[in-house]
Amino acid sequence: MTWAVVSIVLLSIVKILMTCLPTGPVEWLINKFETHTKLTDRNVTVTLGEKQLEGEARMEVLHSFNEATFLKKHYIYPGTEELYLYPVNSEPPFVFETKEGNKEVMIYVYCSNHHVEVVKQYKKKVVAYRLLSKRLQKWSFSA
Repeated sequence: MTWAVVSIVLLSIVKILMTCLPTGPVEWLINKFETHTKLTDRNVTVTLGEKQLEGEARMEVLHSFNEATFLKKHYIYPGTEELYLYPVNSEPPFVFETKEGNKEVMIYVYCSNHHVEVVKQYKKKVVAYRLLSKRLQKWSFSA
């Protein structure tokens, strides 16, 4: 009889924790699997072509990137990573160099008239996705 009561109490606690997680663990789980992460201005270097951006221009590009709307993620077939990293006939990309945890991350942002293509490169992993950011597109074509 006591085993039944103890097991019901334990299952109830587990059910409550699974359905009503506190905000901290929920945010941690979401950030762990988020594709388009927000960049902070502390440890990010931004370059456009060969020119490194500084000051207000750098802050504006970072803010535009963080506020961009995520549209869709692209599946990259093995062996085609180079096509995403270095596309033919494209404008010079914004390059963000940053650290996520212990990993060095390179983020290439290619702007076109209709959307923004982002390619995120870890050591050997490449992730590509599409954003919508009118401010980032205007900034890229005016530079």
